[in-house]
Amino acid sequence: MTAEAADLPIVGAQDTTPDVVDGLALARLYGEPLFKVPTDLYIPPDALEVFLEAFQGPLDLLLYLIRKQNFNILDIPMADVTRQYLTYVDQIRSRNLELAAEYLLMAAMLIEIKSRMLLPSNKTQEGEEAEDPRAELVRRLLEYEQIKLAAFDLNNVPQLGRDFLHAQVYIEQHTVLHWPQVELIDIQSAWADVLKRATLVQHHKISREELSVREHMTAILRKLQSTRFVEFADLFDPSRGVPVLVVNFIALLELAKETLIEITQAEAFAPIYVRLAYSPA
Repeated sequence: MTAEAADLPIVGAQDTTPDVVDGLALARLYGEPLFKVPTDLYIPPDALEVFLEAFQGPLDLLLYLIRKQNFNILDIPMADVTRQYLTYVDQIRSRNLELAAEYLLMAAMLIEIKSRMLLPSNKTQEGEEAEDPRAELVRRLLEYEQIKLAAFDLNNVPQLGRDFLHAQVYIEQHTVLHWPQVELIDIQSAWADVLKRATLVQHHKISREELSVREHMTAILRKLQSTRFVEFADLFDPSRGVPVLVVNFIALLELAKETLIEITQAEAFAPIYVRLAYSPA
């Protein structure tokens, strides 16, 4: 319809719409109130289109026609199915010729199958009956139906973003450093290792030496004040002999008992370290 035809009044039509309906506008056009339906309103033919059935292709349409009428897919009545198929193709040809091209190819195949069925059947050289012209079409329809049903079942599986969402919860955490607790068996093992090293250094000189636990405690504290950590084995001097090592070990235990030192370990089976339990002035 041209623009001139759209401006012409409709012959024989009488506008009975009142200028104002209860003081309310029927609609707004570009912000202006509209109190009556315009007589030159033009609606294109393709503005509204209703699809009663939606098909994904020629095989989908053909399968729909067979299943809708409960036809045996292994013994398709080609005349009835072809007639109904062509009726649908004629409908879509009037609206979309490009879409109808694929359906027309299937229509030509149906007509060819029907024509071959009308011809007398020729037996093969072995005397067997010739293959049914519908066999290839039936095979394609059965494969398509299996894939369609599998796609339907797959679509029913819950999908992320459509049926459910991942729950995400943010929990604020404060990391607190916890040193592993040094057990008594760990100290015993470290002490046994020190004694083993001390036996490697033997002296044949016999002498008498007075040893003071308090002096060794003071020496250990003085050594720890100059550094942050000292490895357990570094607090012992194997060259001074086993008696000195024993007194030094007793001094270390006394300091731990009085909570003047801390015996720590970074992880299980790691070296044992000794440090002051207080900050030196």
